[in-house]
Amino acid sequence: MSFAEILEELPKLNPDQRQILVERLHLLEGDQIEETPDALAALDAARQSIREGKHHTIEQARDLVNRWTTKSS
Repeated sequence: MSFAEILEELPKLNPDQRQILVERLHLLEGDQIEETPDALAALDAARQSIREGKHHTIEQARDLVNRWTTKSS
């Protein structure tokens, strides 16, 4: 499977599958999340938000970041 094909399949994953993918990528990169109570609570809250549909597409996130970083004071 090519990289482009993998990217095309990502939107078809359910929230739990996406979380597993993120965790696997972190393991491959050697990034370890310290499992403090606060970190675990934040991960649980993020998973719940995704399940409830409270998330943004990558395009929406880019737009938000662009608006935040270009606001004048």
